[in-house]
Amino acid sequence: MQVSNFVLLALTGFLAASVPLALVWTATGVNKYRKLAWVIAFITFDLIVFGGFTRLTDSGLGCPDWPGCYGEANPFLAHAHIAAAEALMPTGPVTKMKAWIEMVHRFLAMGIGFLIIVLVAASWRQWSRARKGRAAHPPMQGPIHGPALPTLLLLWVCVQGAFGAWTVTLKLQPVIVTLHLLFGMTMLAMAVWLGGREDKLLAPPAAADPRALQALRRLRPLAWLSGAVLLVQLALGGWVSTNYATLACNDFPLCNGQLVPEMDFEHGFTLWRELGKTAAGHYIPFAALTAIHWVHRNFAAVVVLVLCFTAWRAWRIPGLHKTARNLVLVVIAQALTGIATVFLNFPLVIAVLHNAGAALLVLLVTMLNYKVQHQLDLAPRLSRRQTPAPASHS
Repeated sequence: MQVSNFVLLALTGFLAASVPLALVWTATGVNKYRKLAWVIAFITFDLIVFGGFTRLTDSGLGCPDWPGCYGEANPFLAHAHIAAAEALMPTGPVTKMKAWIEMVHRFLAMGIGFLIIVLVAASWRQWSRARKGRAAHPPMQGPIHGPALPTLLLLWVCVQGAFGAWTVTLKLQPVIVTLHLLFGMTMLAMAVWLGGREDKLLAPPAAADPRALQALRRLRPLAWLSGAVLLVQLALGGWVSTNYATLACNDFPLCNGQLVPEMDFEHGFTLWRELGKTAAGHYIPFAALTAIHWVHRNFAAVVVLVLCFTAWRAWRIPGLHKTARNLVLVVIAQALTGIATVFLNFPLVIAVLHNAGAALLVLLVTMLNYKVQHQLDLAPRLSRRQTPAPASHS
């Protein structure tokens, strides 16, 4: 890719970041740093949903090179190459529409990268100022926890970009695409945690109440467990999607009319192999796709039970009711869209909604973990403040 095209590509990413950055900068209120953190979380969620749309429309190879499109900065400049590929294979991986879908996904990813760079620069600047005791109210009010998490987020987005490149260069190899999805969800969790950390709307918990504090301590391992089972299910769901195993079971609750159908776990869960092939290079058997789908479907029952039980335990704890309620609603919606995907023969809209539901679950489980941890961390300080000073005896 020529330097001029690379510069033009970078400029496009910068322009994608300039609009949300301008909205943050011109917004009312003092804490623009907090606003920027939440904008990054919001756009990361949008990117994950659009990434699912890119995968579900088979647009992952719409531009078969990286970071540009046939060495150009956008599909307009690569029109001749795209038209030639489309004429050769009208229903193949490269079409004008698929090229634009893929490049818009890349433009959004680059835009988030620029926003995170601004966030990191602001966090280091304000942390340095805070250490030196200068500037009581800077334009971007800095974080009170230092720049470690924003810097980690920047490193993570670089890793995510590398996996985006390998997704293309390794021709949609399932394990790479699945890891790309998992790292994207992890990036969303980090952005939500950062936004929650900067959010001042959390009311002081009833942590001075020993019963509330005890309930929070019992809830914390459940919140961690919810995150762990959700991570496993995301990996299984990504494995289903990247192996095109969504319709390997064409009915519900049975799978192809059987409770336990014929399955090939060995080939289904061999990680390092080409798309549609076994490790030996043969076409993957249908029984392997059935195994992939069946495991994801049945583990979903575990996820529903764990997340709903966690939400039930969080429901009556001060400050957690809304998060618990939303978690239950999204779990129900996610189960319904998963079932509808099978019954309605994999419609694109339902599949995209199922992908969005997974991202919403990551957001809510992350916020639940953050709020629990925040309240537990705040409890000792509240207790010290509420403890009366000992009376002096003279």
